[in-house]
Amino acid sequence: MDRRRFFEVSLYPLYMGLALFAASLTPSLIPRDWPVQGVLGGLVAALGYMIGRFLVTLWHAVDLPVLRGRAASVAHLLAGIPILGLLLFCLAHARDWQNGIRSRMGMDLIDSVDVPNMAVTALLVFAVLMLLGRLVQWAFDRLRARLYRHMPRRTANVSGLLLLTLALVIVTRDGVLDRVIQSMDRSYTTAQELFDTAPPPPADPRMPGSAASVIDWGAMGQPGRNFVTEGPDARAIAAFAGQPAQDPIRVYVGLAEADTAQERADRALAELQRLGAFERKVLIVAMPTGTGWLDPGSFDVVEYMHGGDIATVAVQYSYLQSPMALLLETQAGLEQARALIGTIHGHWRGLPRERRPRLYIHGLSLGAWASMYGTDLFVLLDNPIDGALWAGPPFPSARWNEAMAERRPGSPYVAPVVGDGRLIRFASHTRDAGGPSGWGDMRLVFLQYSSDPIVFYEPASLWRKPAWMREPPAPDVSPDLSFTPVVTQFQLVVDMILATSAPEGHGHSYYAHDYIGPWAALTDPDGWTPADGARLAARCDRGFQQGCDNG
Repeated sequence: MDRRRFFEVSLYPLYMGLALFAASLTPSLIPRDWPVQGVLGGLVAALGYMIGRFLVTLWHAVDLPVLRGRAASVAHLLAGIPILGLLLFCLAHARDWQNGIRSRMGMDLIDSVDVPNMAVTALLVFAVLMLLGRLVQWAFDRLRARLYRHMPRRTANVSGLLLLTLALVIVTRDGVLDRVIQSMDRSYTTAQELFDTAPPPPADPRMPGSAASVIDWGAMGQPGRNFVTEGPDARAIAAFAGQPAQDPIRVYVGLAEADTAQERADRALAELQRLGAFERKVLIVAMPTGTGWLDPGSFDVVEYMHGGDIATVAVQYSYLQSPMALLLETQAGLEQARALIGTIHGHWRGLPRERRPRLYIHGLSLGAWASMYGTDLFVLLDNPIDGALWAGPPFPSARWNEAMAERRPGSPYVAPVVGDGRLIRFASHTRDAGGPSGWGDMRLVFLQYSSDPIVFYEPASLWRKPAWMREPPAPDVSPDLSFTPVVTQFQLVVDMILATSAPEGHGHSYYAHDYIGPWAALTDPDGWTPADGARLAARCDRGFQQGCDNG
C-alpha cells in the first residue's frame, strides 16, 4: 500500500459514516454527556465508513457502472447534501433529545451538548480507528504478497486473511487483553485489602469473622465486611416496628476463604449452623454482583419487615465488575451459585418442615443471573424453596428469557404478565408484585426497570428493532428513541456501561424503595400492612443512598 493510498478517504463511505454519526445523536435509554457521545459518534462513524467501503468494493467486484467526471460530481452532491442536512438536524436536536431523557429521570437539564468538543472527540476516535484499520490492511497486503510466491492468488488471499485474524486474536487475547484482566484483578484485590487496616475483627462471637467464627475476617474482603457490619440492628428495627426485635444474621464468605466453590459453600453452611440461622423465620441465600457487593437497600428492608427474625448468606466468586465477570469469569459465578444453593437447600430439606425457616433465593444483576442458574427447579420439585427475588436480571438469563416467552399477549414487554400470576410476577419502579395473595406453592419475582439496558439489551439489535421498541415507550423512556441498524446496537452497549450512572429507580440503579413491594409479596411478613410499607418507603426515601440504615 503506497503512502497516498494509506491516507486516502473515499467520499461515499464517508457519507455513510456521517449518517451513522448523525443517528448516534438520537436518544437511547441512558443520558449521555458530550465525551461519551463523542466516543460513540466516532466509533459508529468508523463502522459506517467500513460498511461504505465494503459496499463500494462489492459494487466494483460485480462490475456495476462507475460515474466519472461531471456526473460523479453531481452524484456526490445529490448524496452529500441530504447527509449534511440530516447531520445538522440531529445536531440541532441533540440537546433536547438528551434533556428529554433527563427530565423523565428527574435529572438536571443540560444547556448544550458542547458540539465543538464532541465533534473533536468523535474525529479523534474516528481517526484512530481508521489508522488501526489501515495498519491491518497494510499487514494483510504484506502477508498475502509473500504468500503469492508460494501459492495461487485466491488461496493466498484466503490464507492471509485467516493467518492475520488468528494473529490478531492471539495478540488481543493473550497479550493486551490478558494484561488488562490481570491488572483489573489485582486492582480489585488491592481495593478490598484497603479495608484490612480499618476495623479489627469483631469481638462479638455472634458475628462472622470473630474469634469464634469459622470464617476468616481477613479473607472476607471489603464488600463482605461491609455487609456483615452494616444494616439495621435489633434496636433500630424495634424502634420502627414498635415491638421487640432481633438482630438479623448476616453471613458472608469471601473468595479468598477457600480454593473451591464447594469449600466456600461448606464454610457458609457451618457458619449458619453456628449462629442458629436455621432457627430463624426466614433464610435468604444471596449471590452478590461481580465484585462481591450486595445492595444494602434490598436486605435492609426485608430485615425491617420481619422484625430481624431473618438470616442471609452470601459467597463471593469474583473481584471483577459484573460486566467483566460476566464475560471473563462466567463459570466461576455459576459454579459458586450451584454449590451454595445446593448445599444450603440440601441441609434445609432435611430439617422438619414445621421447624425450618422459609427459604428464598435472591440476587441483583450478575448475582441474579448466577442464582437463577443455581436454582434448579427440577431438583426442587419434591421439596421446593419458598421463592426467589431476582433484580435487574441480565439479558442472557435463561430463566428470565423463559418467563418473558410466556408473557400474556397484550401485556407490555417491559412489564409482562405471566399466566395467572401464581408462580411468576414482574415488578418495577411503577408497579409492585401484586401483594402476597393469589400465589401457588412457590413465588418467583423479577424486579426490572423499563430503562435498564442490562435487562433489555438485545444482540439482534444490530439489524432488527428490539421487541420493547415496538411498543409505546415506558414513562422513563424517551418517545424520540428510534431504531437504526448498527447504531442502536452500540447505543445500547454504551447504555449498559452507563447503566449504574442513572438516578435511583432508573437504568440499573435499584434502590430500597422499590424492593419493598416485591419482598412483601414474596415473603408475606406477619401483620404487614400497606401503611407499614408506606412508612418503610418514607424511611428509605430519607436516606435511599445508604438504604434503610440505622439512622
